[in-house]
Order: sequence, then C-alpha cells, then structure tokens
Amino acid sequence: MRHRTAVSAVVLTLTLALAGCDNDRIAAPAYTAPAIEGSAVARAGAEVVKGSGDLKATVAEFQALLGEPANGVTPGQQPSGRREIRWDGVPAELTNNDALPADLFNRNGLIYNVVGSGLRVTDNDFSDINPTYADQFASFSPPKTFAPIGSEVSEVTFRVAGSSISAAVTGFGVVFSDVDRTGAASLKLFTVDGKSLGQYHAPVRSDGNGQSFVGVVFDEAIVARVVITSGQAPLGSEEFDVSDGGNRDLVVFDDLLFGEPKAF
Repeated sequence: MRHRTAVSAVVLTLTLALAGCDNDRIAAPAYTAPAIEGSAVARAGAEVVKGSGDLKATVAEFQALLGEPANGVTPGQQPSGRREIRWDGVPAELTNNDALPADLFNRNGLIYNVVGSGLRVTDNDFSDINPTYADQFASFSPPKTFAPIGSEVSEVTFRVAGSSISAAVTGFGVVFSDVDRTGAASLKLFTVDGKSLGQYHAPVRSDGNGQSFVGVVFDEAIVARVVITSGQAPLGSEEFDVSDGGNRDLVVFDDLLFGEPKAF
C-alpha cells in the first residue's frame, strides 16, 4: 500500500567508497533475498547509485554520471549523452493492453526480449488487471508505468538508435514502484560476450509514493544486456501484493535511463 514506515534513501558510489544508512523493512520469514551474482566492485570506474523516497536528486545524479545531453529519439550514434524512456509517449492504442511491440523503443536504442507473454504500459496503475493495484503502484513521471506480463523478469539489449546495429552502453538504471522486500527488484548486467557485471538490488520503498531506484555506470560502454527483475511474481487477477494479503512482492517500473548506445 502507499503508507509505509519511512526509511533513509541510499546512494552508494563505489569509486568514492561512500556508504549510506539503509533501514529496509524485514522480509517475511519465508523469504530469502537472492545472493549477488558476480561483482562489479573490483572493476575500475564502476559506480552504483541507489535511492528511495523522493528520487529527484538521485535520478539527477545518475543522469549526470551518464552524461549530457539527453538525446531523446535522435537517430544514429551520438558522441555523448544518454537516452531515457518514460513510457508517456506510448500511444493510446498500445496502452492498457499486452501488445506493446518489443522494438517500439528502438528509436531510443533499446530492444526488449520478451520473456513472458507480453509487455504492458498502463495509465491506471494496472487496476484493469486487478483493482487492488490502484493502491499499490505510483508513477515517477506521470501518468504511465510499465510491467512485463506473464513473468516478473524482462530483458533488454541495445542498438544504435533507430538502426539494427548492436550496441553497448556505459550504464543502466530503473525507477521501480512498490518494492516491499529486499531483493525483490534488481538488475543483472552482462557484457557483449555474456560475462556478468553483477546483480544490483533496488532498496525498499521509504514513503507513501513508493519509488526506488538502482543504477550502475562504468567508464566504458560495456553493458550489452540487462535482465530486470520487477517483483517476485507477475501481475495477475488472482495475484495480490504482500502488503495486500498476498505472499509475494509485486513490483512495476517507470523510467529507464541508459548511456548513449555505442556500436560494437
């Protein structure tokens, strides 16, 4: 629900060795957070940014790390900057259904690999799937948010914007909505040759709006694939959030931010 005990936002920057204070709520006894797979700690130049609550400063920090300008849907490989996806430009005919094309954001340099049965953008907090979701999820950049359908896992790769040329990025970050359990939302990053760059968990929500952020940036464009876990189960008419009588944490997400895709 949108009323939670407040916790402190966490911003961790590995290269500066800064650490914050995180008072995440205790998970249910039956739940064990997944272990971190691999590690980017030893890789020079890796920076991780995390936060919950009011994310404006956290997202601005991550944008600065990715670089200026925001390149929008400008086609072709740009010399610097970043790309962002906010979902709000998705047309009405592709909203509140599972028909979102996996390549719709190729114009930004991002391609979805559908893991479940579909991809869905909503302007009603997914309440048409389950009415209880209206009180679970909130957007960071109103009004639309996103979730994979049929799976809590989604996967993205990158292209030079507007082309079929495979690309990699310096970093990737996600704004999640309604993370109630530590480990329920995360990013796994991989290189071009499939080597793990680590798994990074979003912090638990800390206020009524319920947003959390996690992002990772490297010195070079080495991130070729990202696996996004948004919750412990996919959304469904019979699936209820842990804060609403269910036994699994349901999570959706809003903004995606990533470095300018570079051909490899």
